[in-house]
Amino acid sequence: MNVMTDLNRNYIAGAWVAGSGEIENHNPSDVSEVVGRYAQASAAQLDEALSAARKAQAIWAGYGPERRHDVLMAIGTEMMRRAPELGELLSREEGKPLAEGKGEVYRAGQFFTYYAAECLRQIGDTADSVRAGVEIDVRREPVGVVAVISPWNFPTATASWKIAPALAYGNAVVWNPANVTPASAVALTEIISRQDIPDGLFNLVMGAGREIGQKLVESPELDAISFTGSVPVGRGIAAAAVQNFTKIQMEMGSKNALAVMDDADLDLAVSLALGGAFGGSGQKCTASSRLVVHAAVHDAFVEKLVAGAKAMKVGPALADGTQIGPVVSEEQLQANLGYIELGKSEGAVLECGGTRLSMETEGYYMSPAVFTGTTNDMRINREEMFAPIACVIKVGSYAEALEVVNDTEFGLTSGIVTRSIARATHFRRNARSGCVMVNLPTAGTDYHVPFGGRGNSSYGPREQGSYAAEFYTTVKTAYIAAGTPEELA
Repeated sequence: MNVMTDLNRNYIAGAWVAGSGEIENHNPSDVSEVVGRYAQASAAQLDEALSAARKAQAIWAGYGPERRHDVLMAIGTEMMRRAPELGELLSREEGKPLAEGKGEVYRAGQFFTYYAAECLRQIGDTADSVRAGVEIDVRREPVGVVAVISPWNFPTATASWKIAPALAYGNAVVWNPANVTPASAVALTEIISRQDIPDGLFNLVMGAGREIGQKLVESPELDAISFTGSVPVGRGIAAAAVQNFTKIQMEMGSKNALAVMDDADLDLAVSLALGGAFGGSGQKCTASSRLVVHAAVHDAFVEKLVAGAKAMKVGPALADGTQIGPVVSEEQLQANLGYIELGKSEGAVLECGGTRLSMETEGYYMSPAVFTGTTNDMRINREEMFAPIACVIKVGSYAEALEVVNDTEFGLTSGIVTRSIARATHFRRNARSGCVMVNLPTAGTDYHVPFGGRGNSSYGPREQGSYAAEFYTTVKTAYIAAGTPEELA
């Protein structure tokens, strides 16, 4: 396996190749541990990958649905089988607790097996023309060469839910993963490289986003770009893509809210808030960083929330019992601590946490923080923090809660905790977010249904489920005038 060799290479045009440089990947739970060394691609290698992808895509599209099904099924089943091993690798380099790492890899495998089945479900439509003697069929065809630009917080799952449909619908892929988590990228690529695919169909091109990523999105050789990352980077990608009219799909920032009503089961609400705000060290795009709590239960909820946050075990990702691992990097940790100071300066009350922690090994550890006394106009409630920080906002009614939940430039997920079916139904219909959770954590979605947001959270067609076809295919409408058989003329 290539992943743990001396130098982990890029995979371009069917070959593992060194690049123009290399980086070291360190374990955020123990920064003295080097996970591996990873090649950085050159601009010329990126051009080679794009050229190879174009040639391979035509071959792959001709494979037929069952042959493509077999490839994706093989990838998915191997990932699920090796979830303990690959999940440990993921947790070592990203910092999420081992159980979450294993779960992510297993879920990533499910994306591939799901889209393996989708290979066999590509059924078109027929229609009668308004003109006599003319028939119409509508079918989907591959969009072509797809750039996948994936984030570090879900280095295997997010990449997989982009790569799997791209391949299922007959496309070629050029993948530029986050440079913070290259080990997971190489591990997935190694599995894909062993399958029955033409050389160049799938390419791993590692390198910094500002270099390789920028050149990739500017390329006229691309037909589509699927990106997950920050809003500023997304704006830059959109500006570059429009120059070539490249199809784009982007998942970006979030500022998700969980509304806790006066009729809520408080123990359930606290459990959902703790898991939603602090799972994955608060580094999930679906994390509930805003807790919008009814005044009637505010004090009781806060008391339970603070007690729960203090009880959560922070530690190395691979250690038994760890609930919150380190954040991904020193840069991220400093940004998180900066938001703690910002919250204090804005007048918020820090009830617990928000400090750097020392462990037996040097790492990027932070205690989960709870702010109270916050208002929705504070920067800590407007900006995506990507941190284990929960901000409580007190409201006086359901109507005010809904208004606060919707008062954001983002709109990825939102949730409500209530026993009222009327409130739940009204919230489900009126919350302005792409995903709505009722009596469930905001962080947690299924792989077979559409995922995405509104506002500055998303741009372009939805990801996941059968809705992915809107992005990874193009629609062709064919008109046929067959004429009349000679025997009947």
